[in-house]
Amino acid sequence: MEAKDMMMTNVSTTEEGETRGERGEGRVEVEGKEEETQEENVNLVLADGLGNKGPKSLTSDSGQQVSNGYTTSTPQSPREGSAQRTAAGAATTPTGGTGLAGPLGGLRTLVVQQTSLERPRETWSKKMDFLLSVIGYAVDLGNVWRFPYICYQNGGGAFLLPYLLMAVFGGVPLFYMELALGQFHSSGCISIWKHICPIFKGIGFAICIIALYIAFYYNTIMAWALYYLLSSFRPTLPWTTCTNSWNTANCNRYLSSDQNVSWSNSSTSPAEEFYTRHVLQVHLSPGLHQLGSISWQLALCLLFIFTIVYFSIWKGVKTSGKVVWVTATFPYLVLLVLLIRGATLPGAWRGVVFYLKPDWEKLLSTTVWIDAAAQIFFSLGPGFGVLLAFASYNPFHNNCYKDALVTSSVNCLTSFLSGFVIFTVLGYMAEMRKQNVDDVAKDAGPSLLFIIYAEAIANMPAATFFAIIFFLMIIMLGLDSTFAGLEGVITAMLDEFPHLLAKRREWFVFGLVCVCYLGALSTLTYGGAFVVKLFEEYATGPAVITVVLLEVIAVSWFYGTNRFCNDIQLMLGFYPGGFWRICWVAICPCFLLFIIISFLAFPPEVKLFHYQYPPWTTALGYCIGVSSFICVPAYMVYHLLNAKGTFKQRLLKSITPQPSSNSHRDLFVTNAI
Repeated sequence: MEAKDMMMTNVSTTEEGETRGERGEGRVEVEGKEEETQEENVNLVLADGLGNKGPKSLTSDSGQQVSNGYTTSTPQSPREGSAQRTAAGAATTPTGGTGLAGPLGGLRTLVVQQTSLERPRETWSKKMDFLLSVIGYAVDLGNVWRFPYICYQNGGGAFLLPYLLMAVFGGVPLFYMELALGQFHSSGCISIWKHICPIFKGIGFAICIIALYIAFYYNTIMAWALYYLLSSFRPTLPWTTCTNSWNTANCNRYLSSDQNVSWSNSSTSPAEEFYTRHVLQVHLSPGLHQLGSISWQLALCLLFIFTIVYFSIWKGVKTSGKVVWVTATFPYLVLLVLLIRGATLPGAWRGVVFYLKPDWEKLLSTTVWIDAAAQIFFSLGPGFGVLLAFASYNPFHNNCYKDALVTSSVNCLTSFLSGFVIFTVLGYMAEMRKQNVDDVAKDAGPSLLFIIYAEAIANMPAATFFAIIFFLMIIMLGLDSTFAGLEGVITAMLDEFPHLLAKRREWFVFGLVCVCYLGALSTLTYGGAFVVKLFEEYATGPAVITVVLLEVIAVSWFYGTNRFCNDIQLMLGFYPGGFWRICWVAICPCFLLFIIISFLAFPPEVKLFHYQYPPWTTALGYCIGVSSFICVPAYMVYHLLNAKGTFKQRLLKSITPQPSSNSHRDLFVTNAI
């Protein structure tokens, strides 16, 4: 849909002009002279008097109020407009409002409504579809294992204070900003930049590349969970015994019923050996320099995962919006069941005390604040193009401010709840092994779920049942995040190349899923866990934070905070408060810059299963991250070289936004006769 500016002019309505309006010839007589509208088809709706047609209104220079309640999704034909002009009394509007009738020849309002030859933009079937999709995207595997582990690593309750501060001043403002941008401009992460600052369009391409990198490794974790789920359908869980072909002499079967078994530092649990030696088979790979063969079992599991993903998103948000009713709600039911079960385990109180008792000295450590900032950023997920894509399918006047507060609050509360679920089990494991809580988990990351929690489940009554629902929950947490991540790429590409891809969505989605599957094959090898860790720590994290920093700068400093706030006022009916403006201009850029500088100054020490990553792997990770970020300066150079005029004219054109079609979806013409 082409962007159109709002027009306010005087129109002389004559019998001949009305007849032409009824014929749909698209002619409007302006100051006695006829002009043909050649670039677009418009509908003329003449209502006697001033219309009071909706809650949102715009005020013209003369003080007359003109309704902004029309939408282009249900355009009227000229004949329908003619019927309204000749109606006596109250004139019915396309939106169901009623215009006040006036005397013949009195003040009249002529509404010129834009129609488009392009396909109407898809919208959510229900508001709840959108909310559940956003919640499902934000609440992912990181809430269940990353937040509890980061909290565990930084002294328990001491982590909650910096986490909440980073959420209030950094995460939520960025979350709100992206929802507002996507809803106002109705565009994905690529084409939206022509309405904000065209020279930064490379940010959209960088976001799409980062989303692909994430899809390469994120879905592999779901493949692991699916393997566990399939292995759970047996009376005795395979990670409870040491008599299997993959077990070693160090395997120590340590169930709650075994009283004579002592646990040492060299001991390995059956759950650990099942995960490392049977599922991942990392003992067959010496490192990243020799990954080994592809595990055909995991390859089939991942193929099944991507098949579900394809048939959930191939038709758009109307289908994925229905799927998330299950994938976004089922995990909460499982978390509640596991929380109740965990609270009844012996020693659960030890984990809860460790979780909630703050060690205030930890707050003096820079690491705690870095981890808090990174966790809230990756938990809420701004900068991945998903929030822009989801919000772009909303009605123009949807209250995205309320949506941002509700969904971000649900996300943080879910992380807090997951902490109780995990720490009750850690307390139980510490009680069984007669160790401290902070000594129970040896490895970070998914190991907390696939080793510690899996072992705890094996010690519970009805272990098979709890294993099935737990790993089903892990799969569903990952699925709706995958739906969201790929939908961000799909929306961006369809908006950028509508004539090429709009009618071929199913084939484009199929090709995208195939690319993601082929890209994930390296993570299915014997050393695939090392690849997953490399992508997670180096390839995607720093790149997406840098991209979001540029996004905030472009919106706040180039597009302008005042202009952005005016857009929100036009859309929502109220002006953002001073807190949000200060966050967007200063606090959020400082928040992101703090994370980037901290990452460069204190790079993470990456190791997995006692494999220390050599320096060349770190360089490889940074190169992968730069390969996505390089799109930003590359497009800037491309845009300046292809623009016309002097360098100053090129630069001015490159930073001047084009009007957004969504903010001007209706054209109004008023006339006083």
